[in-house]
Amino acid sequence: MTTASAIIHAVTAFASDFPPLRSLVTEPPIAPGTTPDAPMRALAFLNAYAPVFLVAFLVTLLSTPLVRRAAVALEIIDKPDQTRKLHRFPIAYLGGFAVFLGVTAAIIWSLFLDSGPAAEFEHVPLAVVIGILAITFTGLADDAYGWDPRLKIAGQLVAAAALALDDIGVHVAEGVLGYFFGAPEATLFTIAGYAVPNAQLYYWVGTALIAIFVIGGCNATNLIDGLDGLLSGTTSIMMVGFLVVSLMIATAMPIVQTTDSLAGARVVICLATLGAVIGFLPWNFNPAVIFLGDCGSLLLGYLCVVVILMFGEEGHTQLVIAGLIIFALPIMDTCLAIVRRKLAGRPWSAPDSDHIHHQLKRGLGGVKKAVFALYGITLAFAAVGVGVAAITLYTGIRLQIAYTIAIVLFTFIAAIAIKTARRQQWELSAHAAAPAHDSPKDDPAHRGAIEPSAPKSLDAPG
Repeated sequence: MTTASAIIHAVTAFASDFPPLRSLVTEPPIAPGTTPDAPMRALAFLNAYAPVFLVAFLVTLLSTPLVRRAAVALEIIDKPDQTRKLHRFPIAYLGGFAVFLGVTAAIIWSLFLDSGPAAEFEHVPLAVVIGILAITFTGLADDAYGWDPRLKIAGQLVAAAALALDDIGVHVAEGVLGYFFGAPEATLFTIAGYAVPNAQLYYWVGTALIAIFVIGGCNATNLIDGLDGLLSGTTSIMMVGFLVVSLMIATAMPIVQTTDSLAGARVVICLATLGAVIGFLPWNFNPAVIFLGDCGSLLLGYLCVVVILMFGEEGHTQLVIAGLIIFALPIMDTCLAIVRRKLAGRPWSAPDSDHIHHQLKRGLGGVKKAVFALYGITLAFAAVGVGVAAITLYTGIRLQIAYTIAIVLFTFIAAIAIKTARRQQWELSAHAAAPAHDSPKDDPAHRGAIEPSAPKSLDAPG
């Protein structure tokens, strides 16, 4: 017995003899624990799929200057306005198209890999590729023509429908609903002698969750894309977390039929996205020469959501929760924005300069400091998410601990959102009640704002 196995055995035995903890250790782990060859198998996965990362990196790195030149020629650029967009010169959009080229080239390259796990597992499903195309060209049309938000939602729903038709993500709800209703094959209710199984409920709830995840994830990354290098850098950190979880699943969970498993596809998507964003980051880091645009922000959100949904392939919702924790920064910023705007009586889609990255930029005094701070926050969330996945996979502790961590984390975020929105309301009310001769500079709502006479800044939303 290894040291890790001995520790796990001792903790499990103690918890089983201790009544308050007994309910947490009544199920076997998803897998019997780490095996001696698990690290070697994980290394075999990385070795087999390493060309995917390299192709994505090189294609994105080399194509970004060409895409930038095309964006400038077509005048698809972001012009400064000295309120929210503080860059000195117009900056090209369409960086997301370079990321798309890198990801697509890497996925195509993965089809020709024929050694080790790459020869055993199924390729990236066609439904995912269709979704990538739908999302990319939806964002591309918005960058070029300024699409109506309803058309953008329609494009995202097309991508979600493709996933649902291929059953990617439809099992996500089984972990939670199965806890209350039982196994999928059990009878939910009977109508006119016809028994409706739980599987029908799980399927339709899972299908609805796919749409919610895709729309929410795409728009969350779109909202957080507000500083040079922020989204591309945080996505790279999140993808490393997703990759670690994917490797743990591939090496710890029993796989009966490799051709039906998404283990290889998860690793391909993680490595392709990671390579693409790292290839794009040198051009996008402050001071940026090109922005992701909606094309890139929607695409990165979609790719993150696809990996998270794939974690629930076998109905293990706790692994999906681990993925959501890794993705917590965009979720947190979106929750803050929606609550803040709702309490202020503004449309939830109305832009403002009170996102987390804006507040950190004002508080820390610069784009790079704010971006590195958010890199650190993302890394912390990734570590927690990986830890939850490891507990789920290796210790046998029941999934309540994953739900507990998720509920505490996201409820904490909601409380911060409400507090921030209420404080802004109080400050605006106090400003409205102040005498007319008071200077607006003395109002707390104006502190940190850019004055009309302030010098132009190189800080640019990315």
